[in-house]
Amino acid sequence: MEDLFGLEASDDVPEDAGSSPARAQANDAAARAARAARDAQRSPLAVRMRPRSLDEVVGQQHLLGRGSPLRQLAAGASDGPTGPSSVILWGPPGTGKTTLAHVVARGPGRKFVELSAITAGVKDVRRVMDEALTARDLHRITTVLFLDEIHRFTKAQQDALLPGVENRWVVLVAATTENPSFSVVSPLLSRSLLLTLQPLTEDDIRGLLVRAVTDPRGLGDAVALSDDAADHLVRLAGGDARRALTALEAAAAVALDEAVRASESPEAEEADGTEDDGAPVTVEVRHAEKALDVHAVRYDRQGDMHYDVISAFIKSIRGSDVDAALHYLAKMIEAGEDPRFIARRIIISAAEDIGMADPTALQTAVAAAQAVQLIGMPEGRIVLAEAVVHLATAPKSNASYMGINAAIADVRAGLGTGVPAHLRDSHYAGAGRLGHGAGYVYSHDAPHSVAQQQYPPDDLVGRDYYVPTGNGAERDIAARLERLRSIIRGT
Repeated sequence: MEDLFGLEASDDVPEDAGSSPARAQANDAAARAARAARDAQRSPLAVRMRPRSLDEVVGQQHLLGRGSPLRQLAAGASDGPTGPSSVILWGPPGTGKTTLAHVVARGPGRKFVELSAITAGVKDVRRVMDEALTARDLHRITTVLFLDEIHRFTKAQQDALLPGVENRWVVLVAATTENPSFSVVSPLLSRSLLLTLQPLTEDDIRGLLVRAVTDPRGLGDAVALSDDAADHLVRLAGGDARRALTALEAAAAVALDEAVRASESPEAEEADGTEDDGAPVTVEVRHAEKALDVHAVRYDRQGDMHYDVISAFIKSIRGSDVDAALHYLAKMIEAGEDPRFIARRIIISAAEDIGMADPTALQTAVAAAQAVQLIGMPEGRIVLAEAVVHLATAPKSNASYMGINAAIADVRAGLGTGVPAHLRDSHYAGAGRLGHGAGYVYSHDAPHSVAQQQYPPDDLVGRDYYVPTGNGAERDIAARLERLRSIIRGT
């Protein structure tokens, strides 16, 4: 039989592409990609994976035990004659403050209202309070008011919350990343239950990623997640659940897009179809790197690399190799190391390795630590880099460090026979009869405000603990110290 083009229907006619194993695999991957795209358009993965009950909440188990205030609040147990309670949730970003507010709002007979301290004013707060009072009295509905970043509210704005909280018109769930003792007015703080949320552990984040891959609300097994990719995403998350899910979603999109492109290539159409057509696309480290533009750094924050890198970092500063020091700083930052840990080590380095050779180094290090606390990351990297450059290029001296070590060694050896009588406190009754303060020379009465006088215990007279170097500012200190000791010791 011939077709309309004069060709017989035989094996010489190419098989319909739609029935080939390669094409079937492509269609399957395309379907998964389309489903993932529809999910992305519907709402972000972090929103879709938001827990619907306290049992689904990851971490914060210290707040979620049986009979805990949060469980009673979520169950509506506090909506009795005494009315609902109000809570202030204090913790780092991504630890579940918004999630807990949504779970509380799912209780029976409740509605959820959200205000942001960035955009809401006193008028908005009063409007919510009026509507909550109406809903309670007319419809027996309790309003759960979630107020994000309450520390940004002024005192007047926070005072506007007091009637609704005190009269229990609303269940106030306020979230803050700053210490409420300093950022929330006392009347509101005293009427609320303060709950402190802890950063999520790496196991918490990993479990959340696994759940998001398989859960129908999440990626629904459209992809599989390799162990290395999971490690990479956990490291980048830094204890932030929202950041972890956002990174997973971006990496999955890259992996699915790559699979679709590969299946549509001529090589794929000529494949023999021996692969498992139904196998999900695997998200690898390279997909996460491409999605987030962050190269995977081999760095175990609890293992040898953590100690090896910080050791190399400190030794590079001590050795005045500013370029190596900046490399190790970058390695720690990219690996998700806690910037506060880095700042603490920089402060120690300034005191131990630079010391009085450049007294401003310690000032720079302390200022850098404070600045990192104020501005956070990623801008904090600039402050840390400035401190590292200062320390690495500064003159070095460990004289102060060696001096205190020598003094401690003598104290531990039992040296130091007590405080000389003329240096002892003479301001209490009876001190004069004991000879305390007798013969003391007031330094400011002496020339140059330096008097000849014994200060150390008898058995430590003449012992030198601080031996300045000739580096940097200590060159001048060494000459001055020699003159001071000669006057004080009468030599």
